[in-house]
Amino acid sequence: MSQPPEFLYFDLGKVLLDFDHARMVRQMAGVAGVSEEAMRAALMPSGDPTEGDQQWALEAGQLSEDAYYEGLCERLGVRPPRAEFELAASDIFTPIQASLDLVTRLHAAGHRMGILSNTNSIHWRFFLDGRYPELIDAFEIKLGSFEVGSMKPDPVIYLSAIELAGVPAERVFFTDDKPENIAGAMAVGIDAVPFTDTASLVDELNQRGVPC
Repeated sequence: MSQPPEFLYFDLGKVLLDFDHARMVRQMAGVAGVSEEAMRAALMPSGDPTEGDQQWALEAGQLSEDAYYEGLCERLGVRPPRAEFELAASDIFTPIQASLDLVTRLHAAGHRMGILSNTNSIHWRFFLDGRYPELIDAFEIKLGSFEVGSMKPDPVIYLSAIELAGVPAERVFFTDDKPENIAGAMAVGIDAVPFTDTASLVDELNQRGVPC
C-alpha cells in the first residue's frame, strides 16, 4: 500500500460550497436596474466564465477589480453602487454541509489541507470575511487563481499549490468536480480524484489511508 497523502487540496465551488451563476446575474441586474439579459451579456456571454469574458479575466488575474467595475459600468451604461454591486455578485454560495463536516473531522485529526479554486478577488474576499469559520480555520493554504494568474487546468496553478504545500506532488491529494481539472492535476503528478459526492470522497480518502 502506498503512503497516505501528506497534504489534501479541495476545490471550493461545487465541492465545499455550492454556487448559482444565475442568481449572481439576477442580483447584479437588480442592483444595476438593467435586464438579466443585459447583465449576462456584459459579464459572460457564454453563460459561464470562459476565455475573453469579464468574469474569466477577473478569475485569471488579468483584470483588476477597478477595471472590472469600470468595464461593466461602461458596457451597461449605468453606474451602480459598487459595494452593493459586489455583494450582489458574491452572495451566491450555499454550504455543502456533508463536505464541511468532513473537513471538520479531517482538521480535528490533524491533516494539513488547502483550498485550490478558480475564483476572483471579489468572491475570495466574501469567502474569507468570516461567513464560513469552519473553512477558514481548517485550511492552512487558500489559493485562488487570480493570485497566481493561472486557472485550472493550467499547470502553473498546480505547481504553485505543490510548492506552497511543501511536499512532493505524489504526496498531494486533490479533488475537484470538473474532470479537466482532475486531468490537469494528474498531469503534474498530483493524486487527484473527481468529486461526485462526499460519501464517495470519504471512500477515496479511506483507501489512501486517511480515515474519516
